[in-house]
Amino acid sequence: MKYRSAFDIIGPVMIGPSSSHTAGAARIGRVARTLFNRIPKKAVISLYGSFAKTYKGHGTDVAIVGGLLDFDTFDERIPTSLKLAEEAGMEVIFQIEDAVTEHPNTVRINLYDDKNDLELVGISIGGGTIEIIELNTFQLKLSGEHPAILVVHNDQFGVISAVTNILANHEINIGHMEVSRKEKGKMALMVIEVDQKIEQDVMAEIEKLPNVTQTIRMVE
Repeated sequence: MKYRSAFDIIGPVMIGPSSSHTAGAARIGRVARTLFNRIPKKAVISLYGSFAKTYKGHGTDVAIVGGLLDFDTFDERIPTSLKLAEEAGMEVIFQIEDAVTEHPNTVRINLYDDKNDLELVGISIGGGTIEIIELNTFQLKLSGEHPAILVVHNDQFGVISAVTNILANHEINIGHMEVSRKEKGKMALMVIEVDQKIEQDVMAEIEKLPNVTQTIRMVE
């Protein structure tokens, strides 16, 4: 694994004890919250590998729930997040899984309310750095470190170029982009990380494109 700076090794400012098990876990939870865009009524958190073995001692449980409450890694409320979640009306269920995953620090988060549900798989890869590797069964790679947009669309000719043309017209530089689809000609997902914040008027342009069914904006 390559590190960009010493801070990638030291990790972020955080509530301890572990950058991978606590800070990384909080960041995964917060990405899930951002994508869900509200406090869920129910969260089922499935832990794998090292997360499953040490989640209470390393604070992984309170960190993930703190992230779901939109707490940053350094938020002093994280140790009490389970109680705060209960007060907010969020039911939290932890499940310990025996399945062997590619990465030892893996969590699957399922969020539910009366309007929608979301399933996300994230890994904590050290120093507080994370990757979201699955979203609603779509395979992807999302770091959560940069502003990004997720575009759900029908897998049709010209959709990708139409989206990237809008970004180019607004002088928005793409740092990373990938496309995932479940089946040719069916639903697909674009994940685009950019170098600056994407304003709402840009999102509105993308939402109006033919074959675009949903957009989600993630702000760094």
